[in-house]
Amino acid sequence: MSNCANGSCTPNRSIKCTVSNCAYHCADQQYCGLNSIQVGTHEANPTKSQCVDCESFKLKG
Repeated sequence: MSNCANGSCTPNRSIKCTVSNCAYHCADQQYCGLNSIQVGTHEANPTKSQCVDCESFKLKG
């Protein structure tokens, strides 16, 4: 569930985010507007932070 509706966003201060082109990014606040996120990986054996992904990402549109 999202805290983002009608262009406004309630930041979830437990989820910091700098991905400004995500639909759930709270503009100018560097937080996510979702209640929770799903984190996953595109690697069989992740060893670096670059190997993990926010699977809750949705492109602004």
